[in-house]
Amino acid sequence: MTDMPTLQFAQVNGIKMGYYEAGVSASSAADKTPVVLCHGWPEIAFSWRHQIKALSEAGIRVIAPDQRGYGSTDCPPRVEDYDLTHLTGDLVGLLDHLKIDKAIFVGHDWGGFVVWSMAMRHPTRVAGVVGVNTPHHPRPPIDPIELFRKRFGSSMYIVQFQDPTRTADNIFDTHIEQVFDFFMRRPDPRQKPIFPGVTSHDEQPSKLPLAFPQYVAGYDASKDPRPKILSEAEKKVFVDAFSKTGFTGGINWYRNYSRNWAFDADLDHTIRVPSLMIMAELDVVLPPSDADAMETLVPDLEKYLVKDCGHWTQHEKPDELGRKLIEWYQRRFG
Repeated sequence: MTDMPTLQFAQVNGIKMGYYEAGVSASSAADKTPVVLCHGWPEIAFSWRHQIKALSEAGIRVIAPDQRGYGSTDCPPRVEDYDLTHLTGDLVGLLDHLKIDKAIFVGHDWGGFVVWSMAMRHPTRVAGVVGVNTPHHPRPPIDPIELFRKRFGSSMYIVQFQDPTRTADNIFDTHIEQVFDFFMRRPDPRQKPIFPGVTSHDEQPSKLPLAFPQYVAGYDASKDPRPKILSEAEKKVFVDAFSKTGFTGGINWYRNYSRNWAFDADLDHTIRVPSLMIMAELDVVLPPSDADAMETLVPDLEKYLVKDCGHWTQHEKPDELGRKLIEWYQRRFG
């Protein structure tokens, strides 16, 4: 499936943002609280194609933007233009453009950090939050980049992304098809290794080899036993999009970890809206255990485990994810 609703544009927060909209029209008297789907890295709004269809067919108004630095949306030049203040401000601007008071925000991967942050920074605009694979954590006691460096070493991809020479950006920009051949795979517990050097989904995170730029540079798809999760037509959508934009915009989100951490110091981290945490059983980067104790910060929280699923939940288990989103929405929001 490669069909998407018509691409639309809005001037929001100083940029032009591309977005897709489907479901109950804004003028309908039956219009309920909309759902905004926020993608992660390295993805675009197209990642939600299956859920857009399912939600809209269930009568739910759904909006999926290409976020700042991705796809059809502008890529500002400054690194600091990609902090969470800007990323959440873009979503507020999109609500204003669409004349929406409040929405339910659903985020996967980096989009998960954005939607939890929406509830902290703009609580009056958030009716509910769904984290897909990405949990909500308390603010770390020290700069997270220092934590990553101590726990994983300097080759860990997020630490590498801090390199001002942008070596990782160049690797990804010159190996675009390999990026998606490498990342967009299902984990297969019958095959070893899951990643080079990883032989169990239960290995400690500190042992995970997360030097993703180097893996991509030396990657040979013909030797990878993991099942693909994208058709050739679907992969082409991603390759075409990143061929136009490159990866720097998305990587700049990672370059604001320390900035976000500093800005978060005065925020209330308690999430005070109905929330759903969807976990993927076989995700080696964001395992279900990462969501342990979330209830202390998210009092109105439900959890749901998608079994036999890795990191790319929207692609790997599209129908199950869609059903759960619809079930939770209808039960909590009518």
